[in-house]
Amino acid sequence: MPIWVDADACPKVIKEVLYRAAERSQTELILVANQPLSVPPSRFIRTLRVAAGFDVADNEIVQRVNREDLVITADIPLAAEVLAKGAAALNPRGERYSEATIRERLTMRDFMDTLRASGVQTGGPATLNQRDRQQFAAELDKWLLLQQRRNREQGKSTPNAAG
Repeated sequence: MPIWVDADACPKVIKEVLYRAAERSQTELILVANQPLSVPPSRFIRTLRVAAGFDVADNEIVQRVNREDLVITADIPLAAEVLAKGAAALNPRGERYSEATIRERLTMRDFMDTLRASGVQTGGPATLNQRDRQQFAAELDKWLLLQQRRNREQGKSTPNAAG
């Protein structure tokens, strides 16, 4: 079960957390972007370059993601589509999207778009801080441990996610 990354907008510090986790847990990590990416050499980490254009990377992720995969994205509509396919979605601040919260997030996103379209300055998200990075790493580890447990229950041999 790979981890898919909406890599064009993913912060570098989050990518670094993901690189370490992919190596440690021996989990496939696929970074999808419309520009070339530099990633550390690893048999677990790869990039998938898509054409430039609106939502091209998002559409590629949705097309390829499978049930129980994980997608890292701050894009609310992408997270909603991923959840609809039975996959998990986590944003770079460590918030795990759920069926219960995604509708609220979509509504708020649409409301903010409407405000911006009418000329209201809404500002952007706060800068990613140390607490956000720690929360992200903790949620990622929870997902990796859950996958390890599932694999064990299915009789598959997997490395230790924690270390």
